[in-house]
Amino acid sequence: NTDSKPEYLQQFALMGSIYMEKVMGIDNPKVGLANIGTEEGKGNELAKTTYDLLKESNINFIGNVEGRDIPYGAADVIVADGFVGNMILKVTEGVALSLFGQLKDAFLKNTKNKIGALLLKSSLKELKSKIDYREYGGAPLLGTKQPIIKAHGSSDAYAIKNAIRQGINFVERDVIKTIEANL
Repeated sequence: NTDSKPEYLQQFALMGSIYMEKVMGIDNPKVGLANIGTEEGKGNELAKTTYDLLKESNINFIGNVEGRDIPYGAADVIVADGFVGNMILKVTEGVALSLFGQLKDAFLKNTKNKIGALLLKSSLKELKSKIDYREYGGAPLLGTKQPIIKAHGSSDAYAIKNAIRQGINFVERDVIKTIEANL
């Protein structure tokens, strides 16, 4: 939802927390609200009202999270409306693609850099796998009556396999029933 209400964001937070606990195996996941500052009282009216609702909820709400802190694991769940959330995803994807493209260019520049790349190969592969959307397969659409995993438009067979695996975990761990019981 690009135009969300605070109550919807509160529900998103609860659903995200349940998903992270049930499917990803994170006990008491940290939930943060995407905002322009970490201090309470920051942001637009939607952010301020949502903050108050999340503070009073039964989830592990850690407060506001700035965009720069998201890649460092500031929270296990980031709550945002559809517009802000999509911007976060697209900017993150663009930065990652740009960074890896620039690294590749630098490593191929000369023999010394190629040797350096060979020495770093396993570490670079590990880093790439952490930020490669294909490893996760897709993202769950929470709040639906049936499990839905939304895959990236450019997903290959490997990504689709992982999306299916994620969907199986979603069903086996009864995420929808747990969400319905808690909303």
